[in-house]
Amino acid sequence: MFGSRAADDATRPLADRMRPTGLEEFFGQPQLVGDGKPLARAIADGRAHSMVFWGPPGTGKTTLARMVAQHTDSHFIALSAVMAGVKDVRAAVDEARQQRDMYGRGTVLFLDEVHRFNKSQQDAFLPYVEDGTLVFIGATTENPSFELNNALLSRARVYVLKALDDAAIESILRRALADGARGLAGRYRIGDESLALLVRAADGDARRALNLLEIAADLAEDGWISDDAVAEVASGGRRRFDNKGEYFYDQISALHKSIRGSDPDASLYWLMRMQDGGCDPLYVARRMIRVASEDIGNADPRALRVTLDAWSVLERLGSPEGELALAQAVVYLACAPKSNAVYLAMKAAAADVEAFGTLDVPMHLRNAPTRLMKDLGYGKGYRYAHDEQDALAIGETYFPDDMRPGRYYHPVPRGLEIRIKEKLEDIERRRREARGEPPGEQ
Repeated sequence: MFGSRAADDATRPLADRMRPTGLEEFFGQPQLVGDGKPLARAIADGRAHSMVFWGPPGTGKTTLARMVAQHTDSHFIALSAVMAGVKDVRAAVDEARQQRDMYGRGTVLFLDEVHRFNKSQQDAFLPYVEDGTLVFIGATTENPSFELNNALLSRARVYVLKALDDAAIESILRRALADGARGLAGRYRIGDESLALLVRAADGDARRALNLLEIAADLAEDGWISDDAVAEVASGGRRRFDNKGEYFYDQISALHKSIRGSDPDASLYWLMRMQDGGCDPLYVARRMIRVASEDIGNADPRALRVTLDAWSVLERLGSPEGELALAQAVVYLACAPKSNAVYLAMKAAAADVEAFGTLDVPMHLRNAPTRLMKDLGYGKGYRYAHDEQDALAIGETYFPDDMRPGRYYHPVPRGLEIRIKEKLEDIERRRREARGEPPGEQ
């Protein structure tokens, strides 16, 4: 009437059937479940505490949550923040109370994609975590610092899971091929090269690895999973990349810092990683505009023009011509002399604006388009620089009267700023001479 477990297994995906039930079957995450590690000890000792698992898909977050419940003999409730709401949380709390009152069991409430809950939804857990009604375990692919409430984070320990390495993925696939009860043992065979291709295509995701193996097995003839079958199912996969998520910002940061560090090869690598992940190249172009001004500036003003031209090519021609122009700009930026002098000068000037408030514009610098304004003294005494030697009105002041002149811009001894530095030093020397100050005295 109810069907057999074997029949149920036949309809369950291989990835679900092969979910580890104990640490001896769990591959990867040695930083968490290795000998003597806190999470491994908590699972082995049957001690549950609220926690958040943060890591890429297919790294074992759900599996570890189930293990915590199993080894602490706790009732397990699984919800997904994609589908659930506060009403489901309340129902889970009622279920947890029933388990506690009727059976004396604790409850582990597992919420997948916890970052999709808003602040009020996350707050719904707090009273029941606080009074021990349930142990909360959340799973997220997003940085908890940005996505979870501080109140919730303060009550849960964050464990960081990493993408599985090739050795762990290969072990998981070989276990599935050797397991007769849950896996494919006795039915399918595969060559080492094809297995290695599946490992690479999984890109650190155990669930993806097992799904690819299962699809390849469906294409097998006489139990042999051929190279062609594996190549077909493994084609078209992209590396890990979450648009506007943790990987996204980590990779654009790596690209920016590689350019700043004058490494064109690493810069190209990160550019290609972002393109491979499907990043909008126009976003990268906009970020490169920032790089051209912030990290190169007047050391090579052409960098800004080169980057703007690449952006224009992207908009006019699209892919792949535009992407090549963007790569050209990235290499140029990486090889250009570096200066953040303008960036620092801008921040210093902004700090003075904040510190001094709304100071009046000196009368001699004010615009005087009407007779009344001229009669009031607007523009009186202003010296037109182009009428003076070398277009320099030595002795003229341009800061507000009640503010000591600031020095914000300090050119670096690189690129064009070498010449700019020499020019400014000459102007300052002539100003000191006009004031009757000894050379070198400010």
